[in-house]
Amino acid sequence: MKFDSLIIGGGLAGLVCGIRLAQGGHKTVIVSRGQSALHFASGGLDLLNRLPDGSPVNDLPSALAELARQAPQHPYTLIGAASVIRLARDAESLFTQSPLAMHGSLDTPHHSLTPLGKWHRTWLSPRHACRTIGSSQRVTVVGICGFLDIEPASIVDSLQREGVSCRQAELTLPVLDQLRDNPSEFRSVNIARVLDNDAQHNALLHELHQLARHSDLLILPACLGLDNPRIIANLQASIGCAIACVPTLPPSVPGIALHQALARYFRTLGGTVLVGDKVQQAHPEPGGGYRVFTANHGDIPLRARHLVLASGSFFSQGLVATRSGIQEPLFGLEVQDPGPRSQWYQADFFQPQPWQQFGVLADAALRPRKDGAPVADMFVIGGVLGGFDPIHLGCGGGVSVVTALHAADQILAHQEAPL
Repeated sequence: MKFDSLIIGGGLAGLVCGIRLAQGGHKTVIVSRGQSALHFASGGLDLLNRLPDGSPVNDLPSALAELARQAPQHPYTLIGAASVIRLARDAESLFTQSPLAMHGSLDTPHHSLTPLGKWHRTWLSPRHACRTIGSSQRVTVVGICGFLDIEPASIVDSLQREGVSCRQAELTLPVLDQLRDNPSEFRSVNIARVLDNDAQHNALLHELHQLARHSDLLILPACLGLDNPRIIANLQASIGCAIACVPTLPPSVPGIALHQALARYFRTLGGTVLVGDKVQQAHPEPGGGYRVFTANHGDIPLRARHLVLASGSFFSQGLVATRSGIQEPLFGLEVQDPGPRSQWYQADFFQPQPWQQFGVLADAALRPRKDGAPVADMFVIGGVLGGFDPIHLGCGGGVSVVTALHAADQILAHQEAPL
């Protein structure tokens, strides 16, 4: 099987890169082991919330200039401020085109409500995430009887401290009793699979109608919209009350829904996704490109002109820590020197952790290095890259999206005949 581009990893970075390549006419395949970090994320994307010294980001251009001084190996620094801003705007257009429209703009960052009732600055958020609450709105925070992966009382308490007129309520929903009987199964994804079913629509609608009588906004746990993206809009239209959702403990319905929407969009563009497969070897071809061998295809290689490594960080085993250091296990690419193990972490769990910045070294085109030289026909994107702390800086989703688009543009700018 021959492709223009082969992407290793089907998470946020891999899918966005694949979409861009497919839009450019490249025959593209994604080899994905299965679940990605999106399945455990809120579904929102941060671009850059603070600098390494802890300073908040209020003006992106000036923040990127200062980031280049404080973090010279950050992917944004490698790419360049002007390119980061251009690619971020391209990403906004991309997410508008996908079946799951996102809310947000580079020019007007907003805040979304967390499961603890705090406001988190973000760049793009799911369509029905809880954002601004008007001072005059009557708000009801709605839990689900027996569901422990979110604490409505904490949200109510936090909002009331801000002066919001807020109360707590609970959905009983007997249709979920079978899940309640097994606490390990009473999770957001399984609840969504039940409630998204049209057959359960009336039961849910009946209970929401009662709550909507005394509310302008219902805040629900994000347990809707996994298989039925229109369900929340339909419920709002039926009860005449706004509905917003707050993420729960993983697995995350908004994160999974985003992953599924991007994967569907990639496939509609002609892309191929090999799910549940794993790249085991990749050998350079004399005339350029690679022969790639996967677990499921045995000795039958996939041939591609370009490889894109989007294998993620430690969570997805794109990076591996051993007693002797940090490794990129598939190709043996050069990674940042982590120093002695005693310097890999801070004793205070809540302090920025040095290991978060470990990853593959790359140049401005996101080409990795091996044995001191750039690797031909290969690009590295997303969490496997080094030089940034996605949690402390609030830039994990942004780095994945921006580097994915940047690598795809490098490939599309140098169109070669397919292998």
